[in-house]
Amino acid sequence: MMEDVALHAGVSRGTLYRYYPNKRDFYIAIFKRAGNRLLTRASPDPRLPLAEQLANGLEAYIQYFVDHPFEAIAINRGALSDDPSIQPIVTEELNAVGQRLIDELVAEGRLRDVTEVAVEGWLAFVRAACVKWVQLQKISRADLTEVCLRAFGCALEFSEKPRARSDVCNM
Repeated sequence: MMEDVALHAGVSRGTLYRYYPNKRDFYIAIFKRAGNRLLTRASPDPRLPLAEQLANGLEAYIQYFVDHPFEAIAINRGALSDDPSIQPIVTEELNAVGQRLIDELVAEGRLRDVTEVAVEGWLAFVRAACVKWVQLQKISRADLTEVCLRAFGCALEFSEKPRARSDVCNM
């Protein structure tokens, strides 16, 4: 594997190992880069309504799974998912996205404690749903997006137009 990477990068194995002493360090560097890419892609436009920011961020997250399915599974369910160097990368991604949502919702008048629980739970749901979806592909991408957005609505009873709870969370 490292030999293939060195060949593809046009460097010697020795050069590659000088920067990454082992495969684990190489994988960690890949995951950090992927996390930064994801955060950049999912950065919301604060001029947009929150619902639109949420939908755009969710689409960016799903696109990450489409573009990098093996990487996404390895980070979230693979052998490295419990690695103490990988966990902070995943946590940083979730915290960055979650904190932006929480701050927006609190600014709109929601209670911080309840909002934090709901947003963190929703982010865990989205992560698990995306991993399952990319592994099995039994529903369409549009259905995955809809499921995730509905889950957000249910967790926070959020919508731009107030609706009865049964309309938001119908099963």
